[in-house]
Amino acid sequence: MKSCLIVDDSKVIRKVARHILETLQFEVDEAGDGQEALTRCEQKMPDVVLLDWNMPVMSGMEFLRLLRQRGHSDQPKVVFCTTENDMAHIRAALEAGADEYVMKPFDRETLHVKLQLVGVA
Repeated sequence: MKSCLIVDDSKVIRKVARHILETLQFEVDEAGDGQEALTRCEQKMPDVVLLDWNMPVMSGMEFLRLLRQRGHSDQPKVVFCTTENDMAHIRAALEAGADEYVMKPFDRETLHVKLQLVGVA
């Protein structure tokens, strides 16, 4: 079973994403900010990270840069999941190491397609 770490400061978004991912047969873990997500990744690296951009403590971009800098051999796929929709944000996320980008709000079909595109669904 594939694993996904949902990183978002919104409990509602985490709950919705968890429900969708569980219907897609993912084992799901959650983190409320980038720092908590780094700790979770050190404990057990997920196959994919669903990552919010704007969070307290550590943003999604800070988390992504630190995750990629650590150079783990088992790097997860990272799908940014955010309301930031301009090309500058999308380009910055991809340049920082994101594999894909999905806009909030999203539905099961959209998320499934994105996970297929990065090779984890």
